[in-house]
Amino acid sequence: MLAIKDIDVSYGDVSVLRRVSLEVGEKSIVALVGPNGAGKTTTLRTVLGLLKPTRGAITFRGQSITDMATHDIVNLGLYFVPEWHGTFSSLTVLENLELGAFPHKARTYKDETMNQVYDLFPRLAERHAQKAGTLSGGERQMLAIGRALMTKPELLILDEPSLGLAPIIIEQIFEIIQKISHAGMSILVVEQHIHMALEIAQYAYIIESGRIVQHDSAPALLDDERVRQTYMGM
Repeated sequence: MLAIKDIDVSYGDVSVLRRVSLEVGEKSIVALVGPNGAGKTTTLRTVLGLLKPTRGAITFRGQSITDMATHDIVNLGLYFVPEWHGTFSSLTVLENLELGAFPHKARTYKDETMNQVYDLFPRLAERHAQKAGTLSGGERQMLAIGRALMTKPELLILDEPSLGLAPIIIEQIFEIIQKISHAGMSILVVEQHIHMALEIAQYAYIIESGRIVQHDSAPALLDDERVRQTYMGM
């Protein structure tokens, strides 16, 4: 579905990504994991057209999106949920969700998708008239994912969905990510909680200092002694 091939990305004269390659298949969860500053978010921003690679190529369903504008990439069916949620604080839960249905194809299914979101996140249904800025951190993350689902994406891209959340809420969020995947959606997730990300993913890439240093099936990486010692402190 998504293929990143040998991309380099720089901020000015500073090289940030070097020969990064990654693939996301149909109906799968792929994790991109690594320490802070490794290049995870830069990779996602490049996929979304917010940054342009100096070399390499990115394709979605075989179509090049390397030089495509961000809004055109979103219209193809990719949706990005940034770290720290990205909800509109002054708008209600319902208004935030309705804003998600802006792509033409999403408007047709708005009511149906809204019901699906409320089934996944009953708390959002309970708080539909509440301002997003008054929600807890976990509720705002639920809202951000719910709004993403309102766009009817084919590939959901999540940047640090566990950031700043309590452990019990993190477990709930990851369970919901699995439910979304089981419903047939492809997901690319960036995450610092490497152990949890590998538990829900089918395949994973480890990035360090702007390079992919290891990739394999998620179960294989979970069983890799070096990965456990280096990245999970186990």
